[in-house]
Amino acid sequence: MKKFLVLAAMAVLPACSNPTPENYFDTAVLNTNMINDFGSDALTKMLIAQNVKYNGTLPNGPNAATKMIDGKVQYIEKELVKIKDLKETDETRTMLKTSVALFEYVLPVYKNEYKALAKMSDEGGTQEDVLSLGKEIDKKYGERFDSLFDVLTTEGKKYAAAHDIKVNWGN
Repeated sequence: MKKFLVLAAMAVLPACSNPTPENYFDTAVLNTNMINDFGSDALTKMLIAQNVKYNGTLPNGPNAATKMIDGKVQYIEKELVKIKDLKETDETRTMLKTSVALFEYVLPVYKNEYKALAKMSDEGGTQEDVLSLGKEIDKKYGERFDSLFDVLTTEGKKYAAAHDIKVNWGN
């Protein structure tokens, strides 16, 4: 069963030349909310749902699943730049390196496998075929994602506790 991390933290503060602990946390850990459905049936089912017709029309328009994945790719690319721009310290090194590794791990999967899955859904692939391909992606990449995600969560919890950052970890 996939673990979903639901985080709630203080408002994201704008980046500055001297990032606050909240900036580090928000950028390296909180921003994983956008990818916490990676390697799960939930993501595959969301792609399928993008192409469910209501009253004979697609409410999200044509190619909605592909657009959803493209949005995730753009988000990941933008966040990777932000994470890499943060100055590493002894305290943040593992958290930042793990966050970069996590985002770099999922990026090519979103660009390739998930994009193909979304295209299959957009082009009328059967729900069974889409779910089957989604399960193959999950099986191939889910374990490594979970491992990186768990390390990042552990590091994030330590960092948040050390800096009194109030977080609802969804437990």
